[in-house]
Amino acid sequence: MIKLKKGIALLLSTLMILGLTACSSKNENNINGESNNETSLDSDSHYPVTITTYNYKNEPVDITFDKAPEKVVAVYQNSIETLLALGLEDKIEIAAGLDHEVKDEYKDAFSKVNYIEEFTPSKETVVMEQPDFILSWYSLFSDKNLGDVDYWHQNNINTYMALNSGAAQDRTLENEKADILNLGKIFNVEDKANQIVNEIDTKTNEVENSVKDQEKQTTLIIEYMDGQIYTYGAKTLGGDMVQKLGAELLNPNGGNISEEDLIKLNPDSIFVVYMDRTDEDMSKEAINTVMNNKALSSLNAIKNERVNSIALGEMYCSGIRTIDGINTFANGLYPNLNK
Repeated sequence: MIKLKKGIALLLSTLMILGLTACSSKNENNINGESNNETSLDSDSHYPVTITTYNYKNEPVDITFDKAPEKVVAVYQNSIETLLALGLEDKIEIAAGLDHEVKDEYKDAFSKVNYIEEFTPSKETVVMEQPDFILSWYSLFSDKNLGDVDYWHQNNINTYMALNSGAAQDRTLENEKADILNLGKIFNVEDKANQIVNEIDTKTNEVENSVKDQEKQTTLIIEYMDGQIYTYGAKTLGGDMVQKLGAELLNPNGGNISEEDLIKLNPDSIFVVYMDRTDEDMSKEAINTVMNNKALSSLNAIKNERVNSIALGEMYCSGIRTIDGINTFANGLYPNLNK
């Protein structure tokens, strides 16, 4: 009988301790302003989310997310940096394919990411990681790389293809903003996505309004490829950017031109595209390719020292670097804008 009473007393004590612990945990959650139940309700109310992406035939494909992805394969600059900007570094399982160093403000977050040396991961590498989401460019979903998106969707792995990487016919500023907003929806971080897009809109509108009464500036965006001068046309992201900023893009059809053609066009300013691959001298070298070319010495852009460099990552699938591209173009087109 005594043993029975002791057993009951011990049981009651244990229940009281468990009860106090539960109350303490509940109060702690209340002090923090949310409970696990509240977080779950917020998440449940956001999902499911359906997003339109594309396959390798450029056909629209609707995919549905029942929850935020947890194991992401992110390939190429904009994929990685946009996730970092949205505070999602802990969701990245592997990352690959940087053309430039990650922006300074995201280097700390990037240090926690598993970045692999395989610039374009093989299908075997990705399968081994067992991701639930692949974020990349159109080219990655070719047969020689990861294959078309159908394979992944059939295996319950969602994909998203950057619009300006080849999914959309025209590469536009609106596409870059759409990518950011779509990722905000997918991961339920729409406030952060809207903030980035608002910054892009604010800067674009600010420049456009400041120069609307000025004489229209003419410009060319060029890149030296295999000894030829390639020009970015109106249907490229760079071309769309300078037009949104109120400038006239010369040779709007794009394509290769000769030095003689360049002299005839004689733009007010020139932007020379480079890809640094962590080589900081590439920017100066890009400018000097034009400035030190005696055959082009008659160009107004050279005489007025209005030859500028722009990183490819600022004007091709630029992601969060879109604002950098807007600033680079604005400063080159209108050097007196901020004086």
